[in-house]
Amino acid sequence: MTLFEAILLTVITASTPLLVAAIGELVVERSGVLNLGVEGMMIMGAASGIAVAILTGSSALGVLAAIGAGMLLSCLFALLTLGLAANQVAAGLSLTIFGLGLSGVVGAPFVGMQREGIGKIEIPFLSEIPFLGPVLFRQDPFVYASIALVAGVAWFLWRTKAGLVLRACGENPVSAHALGYPVLRIRLFAILFGGACAGLAGAYLSLVYTPFWTSGMTAGRGWIALAIVVFASWLPWRAMVGAYLFGGLTILQLHAQGAGIGVPSQLLAAMPYLITVVVLALIMGLRRRGSAAPQALGAPFVADR
Repeated sequence: MTLFEAILLTVITASTPLLVAAIGELVVERSGVLNLGVEGMMIMGAASGIAVAILTGSSALGVLAAIGAGMLLSCLFALLTLGLAANQVAAGLSLTIFGLGLSGVVGAPFVGMQREGIGKIEIPFLSEIPFLGPVLFRQDPFVYASIALVAGVAWFLWRTKAGLVLRACGENPVSAHALGYPVLRIRLFAILFGGACAGLAGAYLSLVYTPFWTSGMTAGRGWIALAIVVFASWLPWRAMVGAYLFGGLTILQLHAQGAGIGVPSQLLAAMPYLITVVVLALIMGLRRRGSAAPQALGAPFVADR
């Protein structure tokens, strides 16, 4: 295995949870809801996934538990923002804080306990091709699922009537409601999908990326996923490019530290998050000149008011 091939494989591994979480949040924001609780849902997915996998001995049940945990937290967010019309930014931040604290309680009995990771899918013959084989045809199921998610979401949003209705709810919920579409129900389904994706991304961290539990193992990946959505201008395929870009930055700083580059390791470790802040700042500046963001993003909607 060449050095470049090894780096590329680790970039794919590091980018997958970012992509899964980002594509879920993209659907949520397309419906007009801003959920800043991605980090909290991811960490709860990671804690629940490893806990159930260790207790039952089944990684599949662990993945299902992680998805369920993400959806449960998203239900709480939906109750606050859709049912009670609470401020979405405040509710999302509260969800992150709540998820981080609750995950510490759930995962406390499993600290340091390792779980055998989920194996890779090897496509016969194709996986033996030099370089391309390991990169494209010898990956874990999550990698293939993330690509399928991107393709599925892109098709749903731009090629189906249901996707058009969802985007309409994000652009002008009043008009969508006047046409008879259940805006709150559509937003609820979008929030649940986003929660499921965030939980799945958390499961990847604790069952594949580093198959053990440690408190705070998401390490800000939920916030990076939020930045990727903005970076991608709310387009699925651009989100995929952004996820691999940010994942590559994370891996390259690790290799830079290993190569002994004369830069403080703390600065290198902070680079992906610093770039996240810079990207968000640049995008927010460009929004003043015209934005691709849904027009009703972050604005609560109450029917018949």
